[in-house]
Amino acid sequence: MLGRDSRLSMRLNHTEMSWREKLWQINWGLLALITAVTGIGLLTLYSAAQGHIQPWALKQFLRFLLGMGILFMVAMVDIRFWMRHAYTLYMIAMVLLVAVQVRGTVGMGAQRWIDLGFIQLQPSEIMKIALVLSLARYFHGATVQETGRPLFLVPPLIMVLAPTGLVMKQPDLGTALMLMMSSGAIFFMAGVRLWKFGVLIAGGLAAVPVAWGFLHDYQRKRLEVFLNPDEDPLGAGYHITQSKIALGSGGLFGKGFLHGTQSRLDFLPEKQTDFIFTMFGEEWGMIGGLVLLTLYALLVAYGYAIALRCRSQFGRLVALGITTTFFLYFFINTAMVMGLVPVVGVPLPLISYGGTAMLSLLFGFGLLMSAYIHRDVPIGRRGAHED
Repeated sequence: MLGRDSRLSMRLNHTEMSWREKLWQINWGLLALITAVTGIGLLTLYSAAQGHIQPWALKQFLRFLLGMGILFMVAMVDIRFWMRHAYTLYMIAMVLLVAVQVRGTVGMGAQRWIDLGFIQLQPSEIMKIALVLSLARYFHGATVQETGRPLFLVPPLIMVLAPTGLVMKQPDLGTALMLMMSSGAIFFMAGVRLWKFGVLIAGGLAAVPVAWGFLHDYQRKRLEVFLNPDEDPLGAGYHITQSKIALGSGGLFGKGFLHGTQSRLDFLPEKQTDFIFTMFGEEWGMIGGLVLLTLYALLVAYGYAIALRCRSQFGRLVALGITTTFFLYFFINTAMVMGLVPVVGVPLPLISYGGTAMLSLLFGFGLLMSAYIHRDVPIGRRGAHED
């Protein structure tokens, strides 16, 4: 007797899945992990406001509810729809990035946002998802021979470098690096040979002296402080110095919920955004930090398992791209607050306060869920159903 998955797989060759069948296919384990991580974030934002839901926890909770609605809507849509409209979403994100350069809002010395009144929209966060979609669309159905031709790789390289350049102008070095690294993962999964990555990396290293001249003064200072943390402890090195103090003071089990001294006495900067992991570590200690990292690791494992299960190359590359982007979020953030990499503006996913990052991530998880629900749908090179 055939199981439910086998029967649905057979039906996909003849007809579309109904909404009821799609709901049966929802990966509730993935949703439970997303909700658990977000719940930790809400508690941490509540603590950051010294036991109040305002000004961060309540807004973040409402954004999560909106984001979950978006996740379900995106998940229910046929994966072929997202393939057909991948380039359109990419162009919308590019237009928004250009709009930031023209009429963007300046905050903390950077021009990264568009003020819509009810939300500060950060187009670079949207581009992280749109770029994954567009690259997955481009490489879908590509043969080994095609990916081996240098000219075939020119259009996707332009798709990566154009938004990366605009993001660098904001300036936002962390997001620019994320765009390049997540794109590199898709190139690799699509079959691009390793020696070509070696050529690009060598070229990048050779260009470091030139790139140094284009960095802003504060970016150069952050790199210098990373190499020598004690150089300016009350200036450029203040953030990372206080972060290490807070993490160290948490010890093995932490000081307890609402009892973090560095955060409550306002020694810890950006405790609700980029350095929220430090605050969490001070209150819950190394054990709490490991629990959170384990939840993140499980989410990544779910994502890669879904990618391996997808029948279509587009679904597989989308799942890989979204999962890799999510991994880079928390890896860079946690490494940054521990002083393992230079300080960059990368939030802790589903935990740091921020509207665009939360909504774009949940949109991305919706795409991941759509890839899971439609994992047995065969897709032709142009996005059509393939019998």
